[in-house]
Formats: sequence, structure tokens, C-alpha cells
Amino acid sequence: MDAQEPIRLRTNEKKSLKNSVTFRILIITVLALLLLIPSMMVQSLISERQSTSEETTNEVSSKWSYAQTVTGPVLNVPYQVWEKTSEKEGHYEKHTAHFLPENLKTSCELVPELRHRGIFDVVVYTAKIRFSGEFRAPDLSEWTSTPENISWDKVSLDLALSDLRGIENQAFIKFGNDSLYFEPGLNNTDFSEAGVSTKLVAQGAASLNRSFECELTLKGSNNIGFTPLGKLSSVEVSSTWPSPSFNGSFLPDSSVITDKGFVANWQVLHLNRNFPQQWTDGTDALHNSDFTVDFFVPADQYQQSMRTVKYAFMFIALTFILFFFVEVFNKKNIHPIQYLLVGLVLVMFFTLLISISEHLGFDWAYLISATAVVVLITVYVKAVLDSGKLSLITAGVLVILYGFIYITLQLEDYALLMGSIGLFVILAIIMIFSRKINWYEVAQNNQA
Repeated sequence: MDAQEPIRLRTNEKKSLKNSVTFRILIITVLALLLLIPSMMVQSLISERQSTSEETTNEVSSKWSYAQTVTGPVLNVPYQVWEKTSEKEGHYEKHTAHFLPENLKTSCELVPELRHRGIFDVVVYTAKIRFSGEFRAPDLSEWTSTPENISWDKVSLDLALSDLRGIENQAFIKFGNDSLYFEPGLNNTDFSEAGVSTKLVAQGAASLNRSFECELTLKGSNNIGFTPLGKLSSVEVSSTWPSPSFNGSFLPDSSVITDKGFVANWQVLHLNRNFPQQWTDGTDALHNSDFTVDFFVPADQYQQSMRTVKYAFMFIALTFILFFFVEVFNKKNIHPIQYLLVGLVLVMFFTLLISISEHLGFDWAYLISATAVVVLITVYVKAVLDSGKLSLITAGVLVILYGFIYITLQLEDYALLMGSIGLFVILAIIMIFSRKINWYEVAQNNQA
């Protein structure tokens, strides 16, 4: 037996393994899965940048004014009840009865404004609020039967607000024929912690049977909320912001949203909420019925970039499949290192996308990043395969892939549907192109 025979056998085994279709598919699959690691790192980077953006929003809000929730007005009537401690002794316990408006009509005009801090944008607003309604004469007979125990000279109107720093004008309320200025702080904190109030000197229950009107200008950020206090609460909110988000316990009964802004209307009955029109002392249920209008930023660059990264495996897998078919049909071997380099370029697309989008916006960032990646891979394929035709085919497939992903991202409501249909079509095309390939023959030819 020739002494060189074992060496030739081992060499042939290595060549056979190297040219094995199954082995090359396995290597390509492993490389594609390994490239998911840097893709996950990109997702962490996007989350970190998004957290930085949220911190910037909180910082700007802390200096401008936080989100506002308007609750009120509430009529507060102090009274006291004699509590016996023994047959001959006792003491008076002080309480406060709270009465809500019979009807409460609120209109709010929101003027949004974009504030810039570094490379980040923060949405703040100025709200011009007008509300009106009427109070009925308060009835305290449920809690005290002694009129002398009611402190009519200490009655107050409270208007709860989330952040008093946002008040822009000298707020006053027209109560009947009286114009009363609000003072900082609540006379009673049973239903809220912060707000403004004004004192009333009543001449009995009948003197409080009045209508009221109030105008208020508030600064805030991110969202504005309302508490439906009337037996019938009507709220109308309008703004030039084109993409509101309605949240909380009630959605608007009607809304019109266009590119120039929105108008939304709510009608809430007292039967729709879990607190009464009058009660004594504290309640925890008041703010459970709040509803808000949020200044929603539809699919900002971080949301869109995160959604794009979720297609990373599809980018890598389809590109690798394309290269593999080039190997099969044109009998040109592509080294695993070359697969790896192309895969890393595909991953770099996402880091380019997030970094450029922070300065130019998502659309321009996507165009620039996709163009850079397509050009680089096309030039590399031309150099590796020495074929202008194959490089143009690669460029065309990448352009179609990036275009399809971009269109899918724009269709927010139909993104899943479009993505599913697109993947199905791509898989069908791959099956059509590969249906006549005799994989056993390909494997034998590669080993020959």
C-alpha cells in the first residue's frame, strides 16, 4: 500500500466535507444564528437611547410643567357633629361635606409646542380651559340635623390641579354675580393633594344655588386629563396636534382627527362613575374615572427602529439564501468568512439607522443607511464573484427587501398582515426557484 494513501484519503475527506451541501447549509445557518447576537445588542442600544429620550422628557417637564389633570370645582361645606363619650360628656367632631356640580361643561383648546433638548424633542402644551355649570343648594340633613352646626361662613370652592406651576393667568371664578379669585392650596385635601381654592361666605344653603363660569390657562406636558364631576359632564378638547391618543376610563363619544388637528367630545353621566354627587370626608374613587388626551408621537424613530431590528433575521437569512443559490447555480464557492462579513454589514444597517435617525428623522435615516449597505454589499459581491450580473441581481434583491420592509413599517395597522403575506411570497419564490434542483446531484458534483 502506498504510504501517501492515508494522507490522500484524509485530504479527500476534508474536500468532501468542505464541498458537502449539508455541511455548508449547516455552517451558513450557524453564522446566521450567531449574527442574531449583535442584532440583540442593537436592540439594547435602541432601548438605552429611548430611555435617555424619556429622561430628557422628564427633565423638560420638570421645568415646564408635568401632565395636568383638572378636577373641579367642588363645593366644600364644613360641619360638626356632637359625639358622646359618656352620658354627660362628649365633644364636637369636625367634618366636611363635598358637593359636585349639577352640570359641568368644559371646553379645552390645546396649543402644542415642540421643545428641543440636545437631539431630543419634547412635546409640551398650553391649555386654554373654560368650564361652566351650576350647583344646587347643598343638603346636609343626611349627616346633621342641627343647622347651627353647619359653618356657612367657611364654605369653599376647590379646583384640583396636578401641577400648580403650570398656571399662566390670575385664575378667578364667577360664582353667581360674584367674581372670586383663587388662592393657592386646597381648603380641604379629602379628594386631592394640590390645587387652588376660594372662600365663600354663604347665607345658608339657598345662597349656594348658583351657576358658575371659570377660565384657566395651564401649561403641561405629554397629556391632559379631566375628572367628570357633574351629573352630566360634557368635555370638548380641540388642538392642532394631528395624532392624539385617548386613554383613561372613557373614550370620546365623537372625534374628528385630520392632519391639521383634532376635535373630541365626551358625555359622561354620574351613573357611569363609581362615586356619588355628594359625600362627607375623603374618597379614594374620584380619580378612577379620569380620562386623558395624550400627545402621541406615532412610531417615532426609536419605535420604528426597534420594529425594523425585529426583521434582522429575515435580512440575514434571505441574503444568505441568495448567496447560497449563487453558489449552487453558478458553481462559485463563497467562503464562510465572506458570509460573516456580509452579515455584519447587514447588522451595521441598524446601528446606522438609529444614529442617523436621531438627527435627520427615520425616513432619511432609512434611505441613507439602506443605500450605504446596498452599495457596499454590491461592490463586495462584484469583487468576490467577479460578475457584474450577479452583483446587480444582489443589489436588486436587497433594494426590494429594504423597500418591502419600509412599506411594511409605514402601515402601522396592517404591518403584521403585510409582513406575513410578504414572507409567504418570498418563501414561495424560493420554493419555485429551487423546485427543480437535484440536491443529491449537486452534492455529488461538488464532491467530484
